[in-house]
Amino acid sequence: MGLVPTYERIGVWGAVLLIVLRFIQGVGVGGEWSGAVLLSMEWAKTNAHRGFIASCPQLGSPFGLALANLAVLAFSQLSGDQFLTWGWRIPFLLSIVMVAIGLYIRLGIMETPVFTRIIKEERVERAPSLEVIKRQPKQVILAAFARMGEQAPGYIYIAYIFTYGTAVLGASRDFLLVGVLTTAILGLLWVPIAGYLSDRIGRKRMYITAAIISGTFGFIYFALLDTRMPVWMFIAIALSFLPIMNLYGPQAALIAESFAPRLRYSGAGLGYQLASIIAGGPAPFIAAALFAEFHSGYAIAVYILVCGLISIGAVSLLTDYTGKDVSQVYEGV
Repeated sequence: MGLVPTYERIGVWGAVLLIVLRFIQGVGVGGEWSGAVLLSMEWAKTNAHRGFIASCPQLGSPFGLALANLAVLAFSQLSGDQFLTWGWRIPFLLSIVMVAIGLYIRLGIMETPVFTRIIKEERVERAPSLEVIKRQPKQVILAAFARMGEQAPGYIYIAYIFTYGTAVLGASRDFLLVGVLTTAILGLLWVPIAGYLSDRIGRKRMYITAAIISGTFGFIYFALLDTRMPVWMFIAIALSFLPIMNLYGPQAALIAESFAPRLRYSGAGLGYQLASIIAGGPAPFIAAALFAEFHSGYAIAVYILVCGLISIGAVSLLTDYTGKDVSQVYEGV
């Protein structure tokens, strides 16, 4: 992405190439998220701490967000008015270092005991994605809707805030970057705590409570932003990821536990990434449309609340496997 030619050089094909590269990037994330979660979860030596252990791969999202915003902030300062010309490209080029580290780690990890047993018993599915859609479609759909209360507000807090902050509130890009960087760091610290709490009080109870908090926080968020006072605006942005991480932490175990071992990789991946299509991706556009129509951030807060309610409904229909042995879950499927 850092080497994509400009519009002046190749016209609209620059945008097309950027979209294609982003699609490939999304395919890669879609394939690796469930793998990372399952490797952590299925290597766990105890069922009592599975939520905490499965939440560890979830650290990648806030950690990556923090690194990305730190890099953009640094090169925004360095490049100044030239940021949109060449400054934005440098963070993408530097990401090759993280790719190399991730590849080295991934190639050195062995398969989990659960999947090794499936291989020995010759029960590996030839087309697991098709099989999980055929055998566990309910879990795929519910997993996607369960993420609504996390995905939609998450993309509003880290993406739409730059439009709302600069165009509506008149804040500077660097001010917003520092706020998002702060919330990413706080979110990073909170993810494993949320995963741990789900082990103590139960995955569903933790998730429903977190969805209620997430759904109502949107009103507090826009109330603080609309004061236009830098201190309150910064507090709103800095705290915005905590309600999201309350959901994101236990989410990995909640989703993965819902699928049979031989379908778990594909089922968890499909449910998880489907939410990006129905919730995450459209959220900034829906937020922009709502503000254009109603000229109020509270309209966006109502949308966030609705997403939280959808998450509550979806997770209420999933089975809670907190503390249970999931090596045999849905073995008859």
